[in-house]
Amino acid sequence: MALPDEAEVRRLVRESLERALSAGPAAASVPAPAPERGGRRVAIGSDHGGYPLKEALKRAIVDDLGWEVHDCGTHSADAVDYPDFAAAVAREVAAARCARGIVIDAAGIGSSMAANKVAGVRCALCHDDQTAVNAREHNDANVLSLGARVVNRGLATRLVRLFLTTPFAGGRHERRVQKIMALERSR
Repeated sequence: MALPDEAEVRRLVRESLERALSAGPAAASVPAPAPERGGRRVAIGSDHGGYPLKEALKRAIVDDLGWEVHDCGTHSADAVDYPDFAAAVAREVAAARCARGIVIDAAGIGSSMAANKVAGVRCALCHDDQTAVNAREHNDANVLSLGARVVNRGLATRLVRLFLTTPFAGGRHERRVQKIMALERSR
């Protein structure tokens, strides 16, 4: 079987995005298939800069997508250190207590770095539809990182929906994900 060229891959990603974005309210209420590990449970955490967005996303995850949320904190807008909360989310995912995770800070960069230090975590910093879909389809990302000062609430909600409903494509991407995971074992 010949591998698709770049144009075909782009077409497939575009079609996936169009399906996800045209799903509308009726389709949004249909639960996504449960991941194998961690069920339909999402760990979510933020620092003080991401706290308001985290609270809004929690409601959307439960009400619109039907997933259970495990809040790893912070629980107020008081200043805290983002690595503590990113690590807590990453550990929940790595231990398979949650199928996916979401970390939020002002830019999303630091939380992504911290989460990726936990073995078994593939955290992707996403800022648009294409990066969210690609993170799931090609990289089997299990943690999403968002920057509260980079994405607005509406976009963040859409990115979370894409992240939670887009399946991993497998195939040729599987060996690449295995190579990423092998890097952890070579430390």
